Amino acid sequence: MKADPKNVLVGSHYLDGNHACAEGAIAAGCKFFGGYPITPSTEIAERVSRRFPLVGGVFVQMEDELASMGAILGAAWGGVKSMTCTSGPGFSLMMENFGLGIMLETPCVLVNVQRGGPSTGLPTLPGQADMMQARWGSHGDYEVIALAPDSPQESFELVIHAFNLSEKYRMPVLVMTDECVGHMTEKVIIPPAEEIELVERNYTDKKPGEAWPYEDTKNLLSPLLPVGKGYKFHVTGLTHDQRGYPIINDEAQEWNVRRLIDKVTKNVDDIVWLEEKDVEGAEIVVMAYGITSRVVQPAIAKAKKDGIKIGMIKMVTVWPFPEKRVKELADKVKALIMVEMNYGQVFLEMDRCVAGKCQTYFVGHAGGTVHNPEDVYKTIKEAVK
Repeated sequence: MKADPKNVLVGSHYLDGNHACAEGAIAAGCKFFGGYPITPSTEIAERVSRRFPLVGGVFVQMEDELASMGAILGAAWGGVKSMTCTSGPGFSLMMENFGLGIMLETPCVLVNVQRGGPSTGLPTLPGQADMMQARWGSHGDYEVIALAPDSPQESFELVIHAFNLSEKYRMPVLVMTDECVGHMTEKVIIPPAEEIELVERNYTDKKPGEAWPYEDTKNLLSPLLPVGKGYKFHVTGLTHDQRGYPIINDEAQEWNVRRLIDKVTKNVDDIVWLEEKDVEGAEIVVMAYGITSRVVQPAIAKAKKDGIKIGMIKMVTVWPFPEKRVKELADKVKALIMVEMNYGQVFLEMDRCVAGKCQTYFVGHAGGTVHNPEDVYKTIKEAVK
């Protein structure tokens, strides 16, 4: 499926990352946005509120973040692509209904423009300390998909990618951007609609009475049932059977939760997106994501001038974590370095996967500003001793 040419602002534009997120949603075919203003994500909602009426979409400012997340779940089950955005405290409030979306297997997108925390923290300054919350923020066992753009261009592209993943794997997908990316203005090239590949909703081809919303399928990806076309079905956040009706026992729980996990873990090679540079033959590899993946580049360039064999991995997909690739590298390199604006949230996953096979180093801080590349360089020099 291609994007609708009437909705896509084709050409070269100067947009900040938040406005690019909004344009990505429109290009992806999003038709409902339920949100509540919060710094530094508000510009996404503001642009959507102006653009959606022009492209046949609906924008609703909800009373709070709990309602915002609930609204996009309802809109998705009503038959449209839907999205919300938030930051920090709002992300915390959305976690309950995010978990509901996971259990209901509802395709939708949540953009978190991260700021410094905890609590209200630094509303106008950057952070990357919501990453572990993105992975484990709602209760229970489940898997998530979380993407991290490093520029306005990627903000546009990854919102589209998030919608495609949400439709393909029938689940909410996170876009974990940050204040720097959200508020920086750069050139964004928006391609013609016919060049934008979209994954559309997978509806059942069975007749009413013959299909259920959580049918067992070989690939664990059950087709959805359209509303208003004669299908009668039930959905609930309770443990349920294929029909969507509550079944309160351990067998149903195992069936339910196992599918939520397996549909991601069994497709991890398709989901994980890494951008590697000079990794083969490297002794040191730096890993980073979001704005930090740009900030580390001067330090890497300086290390190369020193003759250090160094490579870089930019994690476009942070969750699921690229466990297989990190384990492969742990057998080949002298050290892996994680750089992020927190006190070690994704680093913990890297260190776990390395399992002592090589040295691991962490460069982090509490947010509020990006890293000083010199601090990254000093860690690289320490790693090669």
